[in-house]
Amino acid sequence: MYLAYFDESGDDGHPVTSSPLFVQSAVYLHHRQWQQAFEATRQFRRDLGRRTRLPASIEWHTRELLLDKDPYHTLRLTTAERIQLVDEFCRHLAALEVKCITVVINKTAIRSPDYAVLDKAVTYLIQRIENDLRATDEKFAIITDEGRVGKMRATARRIQRVNYIPSKFGAQSQRSEIHSLIEDPLPKKSHESFFIQFADLVACLGQLHLQQELGVARWPNRLAAYLRPVDVVSWLDILKPRLNLKASPSHPYGIVCYPKK
Repeated sequence: MYLAYFDESGDDGHPVTSSPLFVQSAVYLHHRQWQQAFEATRQFRRDLGRRTRLPASIEWHTRELLLDKDPYHTLRLTTAERIQLVDEFCRHLAALEVKCITVVINKTAIRSPDYAVLDKAVTYLIQRIENDLRATDEKFAIITDEGRVGKMRATARRIQRVNYIPSKFGAQSQRSEIHSLIEDPLPKKSHESFFIQFADLVACLGQLHLQQELGVARWPNRLAAYLRPVDVVSWLDILKPRLNLKASPSHPYGIVCYPKK
């Protein structure tokens, strides 16, 4: 069985919104790999705490770190230190036996006021994990932060009963219910889960990259003052061995983006 940890970046509001993109990512791994990955990450955080000014116990939030917001602001980390920390987290995640998928909902391309942003993101993410596991006959469970678990539960239950997949060739949609998912999405506080924090990392990098790629938003000034698009690309390149590129073969990092223009 696989454990799939979900987290997001941006808000899921529409048509009233504070961000043009809503990004949801999954970091998933087989249960037989979980203990090894957990222990390796716990040791990584301890080593990092000894070598840097990032306490081993502090929760990882990529965007807040890059923007030097609390709780990181009080650590007085330099720009170079913040970039180095993201680099080290990417390298550690790339060394684990995990897979990552990112779904982006581009709200600037939405034409219907009734478009359910979170429902679509959860649906597309579950579909991609199901597609990946279908040949193995493995099952998976979702573990996510508590904030959106109620809405995610409703989506997960619905697509196990009825799920339509749009045809790639313009034909009528076909039914393809989800069979690999077991249980409702299970809530877990993000500060208690290394893997939800890794999903936060993947989602944040996906959001930063797609903002530039789609040209839908400028980065905050304090971020654009020192971070370059090529820096984000370098982090995604580090993660590339762990990205499920089959989730979206047309994208170099397998990022799934809807709706299509």
